[in-house]
Amino acid sequence: MQAPPQSMEMPDMSNAIVAQDEMGRPFIIVKDQGSKERSHGIDAIKSHILAARQVSTILKTSLGPRGLDKILISPDGEINITNDGATILSQMELSNEIAKLLVELSKSQDNEIGDGTTGVVVLTGALLDQSLELIEKGIHPIKIANGFENACKIAVENLDKIADEVVIHEDLKDNLLPSSDLFKAAKTSLGSKIVSKSHDKFAKMAVECVLNVADLSRKDVDFELIKVEGKLGGSIDDSKLINGITIDKDFSHPQMPKSFEDLKIAILTCPFEPPKPKTKHKLEISTIEEFKNLQDYEQNKFTEMIAKVKESGANLVICQWGFDDEANHLLLSNDLPAVRWVGGSDLERIAMATNGRIVPRFEDLTPEKLGHAEKIREVVMGTTRERMLVIEGCENTKTVTCLIRGSNKMIVDESIRSLHDSLCVVRNLIKDNRIIYGGGAAEISCSLKISEEADKQKGIDQYAFRAFSQALDVIPMSLAENSGLDPIETLTTLKSQQVNEKNSNIGVDCLGNHQNDMKKLFVIETLIGKRQQLLLATQLTRMVLKINDVIISGKDQY
Repeated sequence: MQAPPQSMEMPDMSNAIVAQDEMGRPFIIVKDQGSKERSHGIDAIKSHILAARQVSTILKTSLGPRGLDKILISPDGEINITNDGATILSQMELSNEIAKLLVELSKSQDNEIGDGTTGVVVLTGALLDQSLELIEKGIHPIKIANGFENACKIAVENLDKIADEVVIHEDLKDNLLPSSDLFKAAKTSLGSKIVSKSHDKFAKMAVECVLNVADLSRKDVDFELIKVEGKLGGSIDDSKLINGITIDKDFSHPQMPKSFEDLKIAILTCPFEPPKPKTKHKLEISTIEEFKNLQDYEQNKFTEMIAKVKESGANLVICQWGFDDEANHLLLSNDLPAVRWVGGSDLERIAMATNGRIVPRFEDLTPEKLGHAEKIREVVMGTTRERMLVIEGCENTKTVTCLIRGSNKMIVDESIRSLHDSLCVVRNLIKDNRIIYGGGAAEISCSLKISEEADKQKGIDQYAFRAFSQALDVIPMSLAENSGLDPIETLTTLKSQQVNEKNSNIGVDCLGNHQNDMKKLFVIETLIGKRQQLLLATQLTRMVLKINDVIISGKDQY
């Protein structure tokens, strides 16, 4: 037997009044902020800490050379595989406000240092975890935050004490040797990346790139002069460094020469077309004579433009805009090779590399404004006939391009991110050549120092100091766990070794080299990077602990 259809009980509408506006049109009254939720006090802080813990747990497994990758799928189905902390967080759809703060934290670490984005989030998560235990004991959040700040100062002072200096040779070739400190530093940063099998090649590329553009007297590196270009096809080992500029374009006409030397380059931001009014306009042509006059005018303008380029002595035109077939034919017939639709950033890089000037009008083109280089050649990639132009022997030798190859887009993108981290490490060592040893050695040393200081503290600060010390232990424990070691046993062994041998370089042997002295393995991190990690993590922890009231607006009710 079929069940009778269920019907919703209708409200009593006998006394209902329809709301109307001044024109007599009915409208719906929205019950504003109908379901506001308010969490405050300890509950608010606990919810924040749990949100941070979730994000930190996701990144913890990506820490270190044995860290695992994450696959990120965007809403439109694009796949990305990476273990870079900043990339993982920036592509995650996070709705929680504290989780978003951790995203900003990893971004600021990435912008300032370029490396250590995973470690800073894991450390923040550990500090907040330890805070939760202290809050549950009844200690006031501000007391905890103040204790953490004092502990952080001691940790930073300890880092300065245990830091070593690396030697940067004045001769470029000495720094490219596998025994040089810069080379080893670049190699360490690539250990956890997808390119770790080719880390020698990428480390050499990173060191050569940075030293080519570095101003050692000012200890400054201009990243604008380094271009990293990715191309599908080939293997990671086919990646190479080009002392010059690459443009992902080909010549505008297939019959133009594919390679020639002694370049005088006109760099233009004005199009090869007759001038037009910038306002809306309409041109009415009623007779054949008028149409012919218009054609002649266009033809004369094209000829005039090409004559001005030839008069300046240029033998190559690089234009930001396109031009039609007629202009293209005239350029070919006047032996003037051209490249069109070159992006603004590429145009600026070409101008810097060739010491040329970007010219906005043909009337302004003079021989003094031309860029100079030795050679341009068109390179064909694989069987797809994909082409790119390479300008070599530029007047300003401080311009380099890294051409990254890979079998698919994900590998190319991850290789570019890996190289960026390595470039940042070398750049940081040029700015400040002090280093500390990796593998969790610096964290263990700071943890021991803060534990020692905790015994000297009076009152509640002791708890905060010990909590900070335990939070620092999370980094070596995560490294050990990701490497398949017993985390607690590894940590206690390393701590006792550091105390007994008075050696702050003892860290986690992630790669199974049967050697825990990170100085002998030359596993290093930059001092400014590690210091920034500690300061940023402590600042964000303080900020989260100070929030005790959250008002969340729910959906409106009708």
